[in-house]
Amino acid sequence: MKPRNAVLMAIVVVFCYRYVAAQPHKTYIVHMDKSVKPLVFPKHLEWYETSMRSASKSAHMLYAYDKVMHGFSARLTVEEAGLLKKQHGIISVQEEVIYKLQTTRSPKFLGLERNDMMLSGSGSGSDVIIGVVDTGVWPGSKSLDDTGFGPVPRSWKGKCQSGPGFNVTSCNKKLIGARYFPKSYDIYGSIDENLESMSPLDDDGHGTHTATTAAGSVVTGASFFGFAKGKARGMAPRARLAVYKACWTGGCFSSDILAAMEKAITDGVHVLSLSIVGTLTDYPNDIIAYGAFKAVSHGIFVSCSAGNNGPEPLTLTNVAPWMATVGAGTLDRDFPAYVTLGNGKRLSGVSLYTGKPLQGSMIPLVFAGNLSNMTTGHQCVPGSLPRGHVTGKIVMCERGETSRVEKGMVVKAAGGVGMILANIVGEDLMADPHLIPSAAVGQKAGDEIKQYIVSDHNPTAMITSGGTQLEVQPAPVVAGFSSRGPNPLTPEILKPDFIAPGVDILAGWTNKESPTGLTEDPRRVEFNIVSGTSMSCPHVSGLAALLKEAHPEWSPAAIKSALMTTAYSTYKNGEGLQDAATGMPSTPFDHGAGHVDPVSALDPGLVYDASFDDYLSFLCALNYTSSTIKMYTGERSTCKAGKKYRVEDLNYPSFSVPLMTASGEGGGSSVATTVKYTRSLTNVGPPETYKVSILSNTRAVKIKVEPEELTFTEKNEKKVYTVTFTASSMESGTNSFGRLVWSGGKYVVSSPIAFSWV
Repeated sequence: MKPRNAVLMAIVVVFCYRYVAAQPHKTYIVHMDKSVKPLVFPKHLEWYETSMRSASKSAHMLYAYDKVMHGFSARLTVEEAGLLKKQHGIISVQEEVIYKLQTTRSPKFLGLERNDMMLSGSGSGSDVIIGVVDTGVWPGSKSLDDTGFGPVPRSWKGKCQSGPGFNVTSCNKKLIGARYFPKSYDIYGSIDENLESMSPLDDDGHGTHTATTAAGSVVTGASFFGFAKGKARGMAPRARLAVYKACWTGGCFSSDILAAMEKAITDGVHVLSLSIVGTLTDYPNDIIAYGAFKAVSHGIFVSCSAGNNGPEPLTLTNVAPWMATVGAGTLDRDFPAYVTLGNGKRLSGVSLYTGKPLQGSMIPLVFAGNLSNMTTGHQCVPGSLPRGHVTGKIVMCERGETSRVEKGMVVKAAGGVGMILANIVGEDLMADPHLIPSAAVGQKAGDEIKQYIVSDHNPTAMITSGGTQLEVQPAPVVAGFSSRGPNPLTPEILKPDFIAPGVDILAGWTNKESPTGLTEDPRRVEFNIVSGTSMSCPHVSGLAALLKEAHPEWSPAAIKSALMTTAYSTYKNGEGLQDAATGMPSTPFDHGAGHVDPVSALDPGLVYDASFDDYLSFLCALNYTSSTIKMYTGERSTCKAGKKYRVEDLNYPSFSVPLMTASGEGGGSSVATTVKYTRSLTNVGPPETYKVSILSNTRAVKIKVEPEELTFTEKNEKKVYTVTFTASSMESGTNSFGRLVWSGGKYVVSSPIAFSWV
C-alpha cells in the first residue's frame, strides 16, 4: 500500500471512530416478544443480553423486566437502537421519557371519622399494602409509627434496602418495604450524594407527603406551625406501606419508574399510587399506562394524578381507562390572611406565614410593575426590584414565572417588608409558607389594589393573619389548577374519573428539606401543607385500600366503579359543585363523576366491572398493530380476526359521547347522529330491582335505555343494558351534560354523561 493511501485510510478510520464515539447515548426501553425466545437460551435474561450485545458490544443493561413487561432498558446510541429494532423478537425500542411530580382534615371532610367501618384493619393492622412510587420516605416520621401493628403480612415478598440515612431497621410493621431505583437517572452523572441520598431516604418531601396522605398512622397534635392543628391520619391508617423511590431532583425517569412498578407487582402490593405525570402521548408510548395495565392485570388498583395544568380544557394526562385519574378539590378549611388598604377597604386572601407580624398600623404600598423596566418585573422575578425603591414597603407582585414563595424572597432581598401576591387570572388561591408577611389574593382583589395604588398619592396597606378557619363553604370546589377534559386521547372515555382533596393538605414531611424547598429557608417541619393533584391521588389510593380490605374479592375496576357511582356532583342545597377558576358550576370535564364519598362507596349496590379481556378489547378497538397489542398482553390473547371491537362498549362507569357537528362530514342541521353504548352491571348488594332515570340539560340528544328495569336475585349476578344516543347537530365546541341513574331500594348508582360536538 502506498504511504499516501495508508495515511488516508488512517484518517478515515480515526474519523469514523470519532464519529461513532461522539454519538450521544440515550436510555432506551426495549420490549421483547417473550413467545419467540429461541430454545438455545434457557433463560430470557440471556436472550435479552445477547440481543443487546448484537447491537452494541459496550452497552450495559440497566434493568431487566418480567412482570410489568418483557424486556430491558439500556444505554444505546441512536444507530444502535435502530439496529436493535430490526432484530427478530423485538416489539419496540422506546427512548426514555422524564416524568414530573405533581405537587388532616381530609378524613373528617370525607366522613371517615364518623364511620367505624372505615377505620382500616383491626387493632393489629390491615393486610392491605399500598405501594407509593415517588421520592422515597422519611423514616423518622411519626406517621409511620407501627405501635399496635401485628406481623408483616405473609403474602409480602418485598424488602427494605439500606443506604445513606436509611437502614434496614428504618422499616417496621407499618413501613414494610423500601426500595430505590437510580440507574437511569444516575447514568447521566446526575446524583450528587451531598444533595441526594442513594437510598430510599426522601430528600424532597413529596414522597413522604403522598405516602402519609394515603396511609399515615394517627398522630395527635399535628400542625404546620400551629396551622391546621389537630389529629393527622392517612386515609387508610392501618394499611401497610411500601415505598419505591424512582423520582429524583432531575425528575422521574421512565425506565426507573418501570423498574419500580415491576418490583411493586412482584412484592405483592394491592394498591399502587403514582403522583407523577408526563407529556401526553398515545398508550403504546406511555410507560405509566402500560405499567399500570400489567399491575391491574395482577389485581392491583392503580391511582394517578390528573395533572396540574388546569383550568384549560384538554390538559389531562394519565387517561388510560384501567387506571384511576384523580383531579383535585378543596376542603372546608382555609388559612385566611387580610389586606387592609389605606382607604379602609379590607380584602381577603390566604397565607401560611408564621413569623413575626408587621409592626405599626399602615405601611407604604407599591406595585412591582411600576418600579421595574423588565417585562416580567410585575412578577417579582430575581433582579427585577431596584434596591432602595421598596425598602420598608409592602410590594404587590403578580403570579407567574417563578415560585410563589420565591417572589417573597425577591421582595425581602430588595428591602421590602411584606408582599401581596395577586392572581393574573381567576380567583383560585393556594396558601404558602412564606418567609415574609404575605397574602395571596385573587384577580379581582388584585385589580382593586392596583387601582388604589394609582389613585392614591400615598398608598398604604397592612397584612394580618386569620389563622385556621373551618367549615368554609362552599366545599368542595374544583381546584383551578386541576387538569380538565375532554379526554385528549380517547374522547369516548370520560376523564378525570373523580376529584378528591388536593388543596392545602397537611401530611408528613422530610427533615432533609425545608417546607418551601428554598435553600434560603432554614426551617424543618414534621408536617407540611401542600397542594396539587399529587395530593388528591394518594387520597384515592388510601380509599381504595379501605375498599379492598372491606371487599377483598373486588377487582380494581369494581373499586373504581364504587368510588365513581357514589361520588357526588352537587352540594346539599342541590347546586352543582363550583369551579374555583370561574366561580361557576363545574362540569364532568372538570370533576368527572364528582367528589369521592368513601362511606357510600363501601356499599354501592351495583358495580361496573372490567377484566383483562375488556381492556384488551378496548385496545383492539383502537386498531393497534398486533405487535403493539403484544406490548400490553404478552403471550396472552390477541385481537380476533373478523370481530368488531368498539371503544363505546368498554364497561366504564361513565359516558362520554363525541358527536358530529353541522360542519362535519355528512353533517347538517337536519342530520342526526346515533351512537349506542353497551354496559354490564354486577350486583354486589342484596337482591333488588333497579329502575333507570335520565337527567339531561339538552334537548339536542334523545336518550333511550333498554331495558329500563333490572332485577337482581343474587350476589355477583350480571345484567346487560344498552344506551342509544340520538343527537342533532350543534356548533363545534358545544358541550352538554347529564346523568344516567339506576335506583333501587336505598341504592343510587349514578353515572355522568358528557356530550361534545367536535
